[in-house]
Amino acid sequence: MKANNYQGALQKPIGSGFTAKSTSEDVIKGIDLSNKIAIVTGGNTGIGLETTKTLASAGATVIVLARNVKKAKVNLAGIVNIEIEEVDMIEPSSIDRFARKFILSGRPLHLLINNAGIMWVPLQRDQRGIESQLATNYLGQFHLTARLWPALKQAGAARVVNVSSLGHHNSSFNFEDPNFENREYETLQAYGQSKTASNLFTLELDNRAKDFNIRAYSLHPGSIGGTELGRDADPEQWRKLGFLDENGNIHPAIMAALKTIPQGAATTVFAATSPLLDEIGGVYLEDNDIAELLPTDPLIQTHTKLHQNGVQQYSLDKDSAKRLWHLSEEMIGVKFNID
Repeated sequence: MKANNYQGALQKPIGSGFTAKSTSEDVIKGIDLSNKIAIVTGGNTGIGLETTKTLASAGATVIVLARNVKKAKVNLAGIVNIEIEEVDMIEPSSIDRFARKFILSGRPLHLLINNAGIMWVPLQRDQRGIESQLATNYLGQFHLTARLWPALKQAGAARVVNVSSLGHHNSSFNFEDPNFENREYETLQAYGQSKTASNLFTLELDNRAKDFNIRAYSLHPGSIGGTELGRDADPEQWRKLGFLDENGNIHPAIMAALKTIPQGAATTVFAATSPLLDEIGGVYLEDNDIAELLPTDPLIQTHTKLHQNGVQQYSLDKDSAKRLWHLSEEMIGVKFNID
């Protein structure tokens, strides 16, 4: 019986041989994805675009889900083995429309990369009244994966990769008020909650799907320069976090620690393709390896540091993962039965 990662039981680095400086090209080396089909949400910008390029270069057919098809065509021009579909991850009907089309095509799905996300937005709600970061960053992942489950199962062996973030350190999941209806809205707290939800989903999905040879992984790609993720951020928020000086310039130490986009995409590609993960799933990754569990006791000696690295125990909690699964089904009105 394959082990699960409830309470972080498997959260121990495996010594992958890669580092934070490794690129997506480094981790894909020697891996052949010919005859494999991958879907990458938000695969036309930032680390999603780099993920798309890398998987396609290894022979995979990559279907990019993008809100703006015109922009995607420009960004993906010249890359072979690419298909583009218009999907907005905050729009349920958009997800359903694409998933129905894909299932009817009869093709298997070997890799599902749930990469699309938003950050640092003001309080916004979708048509269902769901807070926008929760809707886009997590519930869209859950909804798409549920709809594509038959194709994942058809593949015989598949992986689901949910791009999470170190930002999950900012918040556990608030089951009493996930949509900020009765508490003050704080954008980084909402972002953190959405990423904790992604980790909990990964944990429970892997436990339910592993008997079908489908494994799930969540990950922190790193702090990356040159992406569009922080496009909605108020510069004052960057200053509060210590990224900018009083003149609005990035501190040299921060700049030196930023990953390049190829380095930022590496952990996603590692999660999707590394044979080192063949017998393990439900884990949270960072810097191309399994991350360490952040201890709840500050006196315990560890390499992990709050808001710097590691995974929070509350985002790997068994009871929370199971509770969130059922709540997610209720919130989106879709049953996700693993059978």
